[in-house]
Amino acid sequence: MPGLSSRGFATALQLNKPATARPSFYALSPGGWRDLVTILHPPYTAWHLSYVALGAALAPTFVLWRLGAALGAFLLALGVACHALDELVGRPLGTRLSRRALIGLAAGGLGGAVAIGVVGSVILSAWLIPLVIVGVFLALAYNLELFGGRFHTDLWFALAWGGFPAFTGWFVETLDLRVEGLLIGLGCCLISVAQRRLSTPARELRRRTVAVEGSQTLRDGDVRELDVDRLLAPLEGTLSALWKAMVVLAVALVVRRL
Repeated sequence: MPGLSSRGFATALQLNKPATARPSFYALSPGGWRDLVTILHPPYTAWHLSYVALGAALAPTFVLWRLGAALGAFLLALGVACHALDELVGRPLGTRLSRRALIGLAAGGLGGAVAIGVVGSVILSAWLIPLVIVGVFLALAYNLELFGGRFHTDLWFALAWGGFPAFTGWFVETLDLRVEGLLIGLGCCLISVAQRRLSTPARELRRRTVAVEGSQTLRDGDVRELDVDRLLAPLEGTLSALWKAMVVLAVALVVRRL
C-alpha cells in the first residue's frame, strides 16, 4: 500500500547481463498462483497493515475485535484491491493475470472492505462512514491515476498508505478525534515518505534501467565498479529491514495491550 506503483514497466538489465532481473525483490516467477502472491506485495502490505495496528495499540482504549475488523478491511482494500488496480494500469509487476481477473480482485477486495466498514458503522458509529468514503476515493484516485494523476504523488502516497491507515486504526478504537491520533497519523506519513524515497529509485533500477556505468573511487585509492546490484543493495536492504521492524513493533504494542 504498497509504494508502490511504477508506470511504463520495463525489465531491468544489468550491464552485460540478460534481462532476468525481477520487477521487485519479493516477486516470484510469473504464472499461476505465484502471480497472486506477487500482486499482494507481501512486505509492503504487511508494512502498511502495521500502521493500522500501531494506531489501534496506541489508542487509550483497545478492543481486539475492532482491530481485527480494521486489519481485514485494509487487507482487502489495500493489499488486494489497490494492488490489483495498480497492476491493471501499466503491469508494473509483469504478472500474467488477465484484465478480468484483476478487475475481479479489485472489485471483490474493495467491496469486501466497504462491507466491513458499513457493518462497523452500524455496530459502532456512523462516523465510520466518512472513513469508508475516503478510503474508496483514495484507492480509486491514487491507483487508477484519476484526475490526471493529481492524487498519484508522493504526498498522497504518504497520506493514503501511511497516515490514513494509522488514523483509522486509532479512530476505530476511540471513536474520537484527538490530537494524539493525528500525530500518530503524521508519524506514519513521514515513515511512508522515507519508504517512497527508497522504493522509487529501486523500482527505477529494476524496471527501467538498461545499463549502469561508472565507478566509485575511495580516498585510499580503492576503485569499485558500479552496477545495478551495488546500487540496489542499500535501497532494498533498508526497505527489507524497515518492513520487518514495523511489523515487529506493531505486534509488540498489540501484545502489550492484550
